[in-house]
Amino acid sequence: MGKGLLWTATCVIVVLLGFGSYYFIKEITNSMAYNKLVDEYKKPEPINNIEADYDVIVIGGEPEGVAAAVAAARNGAKTLLVEKRQELGGLFTYGMLNFLDIPRDGHNNSISKGIFKEWHELVKGNDAFGIVGAKAAFKKLIDEEPNLTLSVQTEVLKANVNQQQVTSVELKNAYGTYVVTGKSFIDATQDADFAAMSNVPFFVGGEDIGIKDKRMAVTLMLHLKNVDWDEVKKAAKSDVFGGANLNHTVMWGFTKLHDEYKPIQEGTRLRGLNLARVDDEYFINALQIFGIDGLNDNSKQAAIAAGKKETLHILKYLQENFPGFEKAEIVSYPEELYVRETRHIWAEYQLPMADLWKNSDQWDSIGIASYPVDVQAQTPHDYGYVIAAPKQYAIPFRSLVPKDIDGLLVVGRSAGYSSLAAGSARIVPTGMVTGEAAGTAAALALKENISFRDMSKDKKLIASLRKQLEKQGAYVDSFSVEYPYQGKWYDEAIQTLINYGLVVGGYENDLKVDSKATKIKFAKMLKESMLRAGGESATAKKDQLEIVINKVYNNGDEAIMRDEMAQYLADVLLGKSDATSWDTLIEKGIVTEKVAKKVKENKNLKLKEMYAIMADVIHYVEKERSS
Repeated sequence: MGKGLLWTATCVIVVLLGFGSYYFIKEITNSMAYNKLVDEYKKPEPINNIEADYDVIVIGGEPEGVAAAVAAARNGAKTLLVEKRQELGGLFTYGMLNFLDIPRDGHNNSISKGIFKEWHELVKGNDAFGIVGAKAAFKKLIDEEPNLTLSVQTEVLKANVNQQQVTSVELKNAYGTYVVTGKSFIDATQDADFAAMSNVPFFVGGEDIGIKDKRMAVTLMLHLKNVDWDEVKKAAKSDVFGGANLNHTVMWGFTKLHDEYKPIQEGTRLRGLNLARVDDEYFINALQIFGIDGLNDNSKQAAIAAGKKETLHILKYLQENFPGFEKAEIVSYPEELYVRETRHIWAEYQLPMADLWKNSDQWDSIGIASYPVDVQAQTPHDYGYVIAAPKQYAIPFRSLVPKDIDGLLVVGRSAGYSSLAAGSARIVPTGMVTGEAAGTAAALALKENISFRDMSKDKKLIASLRKQLEKQGAYVDSFSVEYPYQGKWYDEAIQTLINYGLVVGGYENDLKVDSKATKIKFAKMLKESMLRAGGESATAKKDQLEIVINKVYNNGDEAIMRDEMAQYLADVLLGKSDATSWDTLIEKGIVTEKVAKKVKENKNLKLKEMYAIMADVIHYVEKERSS
């Protein structure tokens, strides 16, 4: 080897060793700091010095509540954080949900920054974190703020509302009962409990799209030890149970467990594993429990009992069938369930699914999100679906401001999102982003002596809020990102349908618009459109609808012809059985001339034409319902 080549190779080795040493030293430093954090952690204790008045009162020690309280205190507000449990972290710690779903940009960089990033770095910055470490990190953030008082094991008895304004809260702990006045309040509970107590209007599950009894599966996390990680990695790479994706702390996949594992109880199921590793502790998000009312304590306790019983059977199954789990043992059970959806407050701006589909920015953006819109299974007979995978979208401040009641902001999964948009916006890192924004906004509202509702309409003040968030390290950059089918003649129709969950694009955002429109697809979409958009007015057309569905049932895979569709629409919406035309549908306001013109160009309809027609039908039944 020549001297020049040898020198070059030596330099490369030195550089590589230098980078390796840097990351090795960084990992050691992070681990030392983390271990110190855990070793020094002391559980918070109830206090007997709750004062009579605070600037900002945050209800709920969930991750979102910690972010809100810390942000308010840092911005100069005298802040009280109220938590009913003894320790902080809620879903992350009591529910053991420690596999992080982190919204990322196109370069795989996290876009959940600010206080979430601070906390995440304290727990070593991986995709999984230790439960005790998480509690210690949340408490460290709290303890470092002199303007912040934490009151744990404190029950909220009552919200006092005067002339539509939340004025005070009645609290109870081991030392007594207190009535505490606040200039403003932030609800950071999982289920918007304080907002509901304050008479904020809300809906539950999918009521906003006509699916009143929609209940996504709840989960009891599995907490194991003595798993052979190296063997599980081999299984992931060798297609055991369908294989899995992985990094050094998490794996996700093994989707064939859906069918291979047979539960011992009705209403339970094992899906593919989301497996998190922290030292010799392993946490699995996979056990689904169906039919649970997340607002009913008895229902939740029954689910936990069922989950514990099923966990024993799952462990035995994994020991016998999954390489690496032969010696696995249960360490503990979570105290709480992972409940994905209950209340959604009605807000000044109800973030619609179409905004996620369009990768929409907002003039009052207080944070950016990007997670796929994940609708979990609702019964053991379905597997859930991903409506779409937005590249990124903005969370507007208006979505934190509830209708009707002043002096209150709501953050986390129960904030002002449509039930479908919440499939993405509900994840905790996004919730912490909203928490930081709410705490910052509360301090700013105090300084400016303005209500949250008035602030939500004040572009100058919102600009000040955004500037302050950016100064704090939050990510609120303006952006413009294209979306699928943008500018196509059926673009707006897709937005209408996706707001009701009537089209599903999956991870690829592919609606297969050039595929043929079949009779069965049309009949199913018509039925769901009537159900979701028509309300009670659709009930009167139920018989006609069933007649149409029965007509196409046996030959549903056939293409639906243009004039057949006109006939079916007339049968259902106009109650006519005689032949009709597109001109009749235009005259009755069922189909617009723009869409009818496109339809008349083609006898054989594609999905894009059917989508456009069905969007017109939805607008028609919406008008019928409102009248």
